[in-house]
Amino acid sequence: MTVAILRSYRRFVVVAYQFLPLLLAYARDRRKYLLFGGPRKVSAERRRRRARSLLDSMLTLGPTFIKLGQLLSTRPDILPPEYVEEFEQLQDSVPPAPWPEAQQVLEAELGPVEEAFDDFDTEAISGASLGQVYVAEHEGERVAVKVRRPGIEDLVEADLRVITFSLPILMRFVGSARAFSMQTLADEFAKVIREEMDYDREREMLREIRSHFRDEPRIRIPGVVDERSTSRVLTMEYVPGTKISEIDDLDALGIDRTRLAETLQRVYLQMIVEDGVFHADPHPGNLAVQDDGTIVFYDFGMSGRVDPFIQEKIVEFYLAVAQQDTDAILDTLIEMGTLSPEADRQVMSDVMELAIADARGENIEQYRVQQIVSQVEDTIYEFPLRLPPNLALVLRVATVVEGVCVTLDPDFDFIDVATSYLGEQGYIEQGAREAVEQAGQQLNETTRSLFRVPPKLEDVLTTMDRGDLTVEVELPDDPPLARRLALRLIYGILLAFTAFSTALLYVFTTLEATAVGAGATLLLVGLLWRSFRTRSGIRAKPQFTRQNLRQRRDD
Repeated sequence: MTVAILRSYRRFVVVAYQFLPLLLAYARDRRKYLLFGGPRKVSAERRRRRARSLLDSMLTLGPTFIKLGQLLSTRPDILPPEYVEEFEQLQDSVPPAPWPEAQQVLEAELGPVEEAFDDFDTEAISGASLGQVYVAEHEGERVAVKVRRPGIEDLVEADLRVITFSLPILMRFVGSARAFSMQTLADEFAKVIREEMDYDREREMLREIRSHFRDEPRIRIPGVVDERSTSRVLTMEYVPGTKISEIDDLDALGIDRTRLAETLQRVYLQMIVEDGVFHADPHPGNLAVQDDGTIVFYDFGMSGRVDPFIQEKIVEFYLAVAQQDTDAILDTLIEMGTLSPEADRQVMSDVMELAIADARGENIEQYRVQQIVSQVEDTIYEFPLRLPPNLALVLRVATVVEGVCVTLDPDFDFIDVATSYLGEQGYIEQGAREAVEQAGQQLNETTRSLFRVPPKLEDVLTTMDRGDLTVEVELPDDPPLARRLALRLIYGILLAFTAFSTALLYVFTTLEATAVGAGATLLLVGLLWRSFRTRSGIRAKPQFTRQNLRQRRDD
């Protein structure tokens, strides 16, 4: 235990050496001379340079911080968009450890290599931050053997302690809302990286996802060789293929890239919306294509689950984007916990309109969800909120998958495919049916109210006639405002009375009498409307405007 703590302290010094210059620069942004002075204005280009510097530091610090950068790329509620964009470039590619070190891990789990496998190629075919993959033969079949990186457990635990030590210091450089988000991120990261090192969990997730696509001929997910798998070694079918981003090779095979992109998008929609369990690392290194166009999925270490409530809200979000219904988009984001309920709806609606307008291009029907998400991420950073962990993974998956699809087909229409899929699965019909049911319920409630109002209004009028009506209100210490509010109250009461009286006159008397009542009602409507047209003096300053949003986007 003492050795582990000492190693953590040594690691802390190394990490501090890498990050201290950036922290000092960030502190100077808040106070120009560290202890005093006003804040400095930081341009988008300067933030991008810092993001690249931080990215280099993470690569230098190794596996744990590479994983941390990947996780941060899913958290626009914590980092500005420039950092998110730079961290999205992090590929989980690290030179493999020497074979003798990996052999120790393999033999500690399965015994001598020559007894566990018929043949074993000691040259790794891929290296990642937490593991590396070899090709072998088992019972006459080629298999892929994933071995946990030697010594990674101690390094990760030391780095997690460093993150725990560093968190109170980092929180002094950010606001209280982001400090809370950083604490939740640290807890989430510790859970995620330990899960990814657990090959037993990866095996179970792989098996579950594979079962959902067993009858889908266009999808191939390797099977697991259980007798040669443990918590530190995972042996699977060896399924070769052409990397999905190798466009020239796919064209040489005669692959229909548009259909390939559509298949990939539909697979992820099924995982997220239908199955509730999904492969969460769809970068091109984990996707391959066989000669017949079948898509192969690799590496299920990063995977996640979506609960039914979030599934429902994701469907609503896709449908709202397809219909360009900004109010429905905002409602869905609030219900998912992505957007603060206190956010200025008008400002957010402007953001969504701009995002959709930017994404449309020359053709009004051509817009992409990735561009919309990118604009929303800019806005999310302005508000004190955090993304639910699995929703953050879903956000990352959506943007990475669409990037792959656009690489395959530059004219790929993400929303069109999503809308078609949801329609085929009955979600659009179901949504329309629910809307009709809600409208029916509202009509029923309105009808009941119409029968409840006259007796209650009669009671009010009787009370007024006896002189017993008392109205108690609290008004701000502002005489002009108080007068306006009093007038509105009087106009409202008189309008309710005259409208109801006009209805009674129409039913029981002549048209001439009804016309007089209708004229009085219209006059009161005009007076009430005019009272609201007057400047009230109550104003809320939005956090940002459409104009400075455009300026930020142009910067």
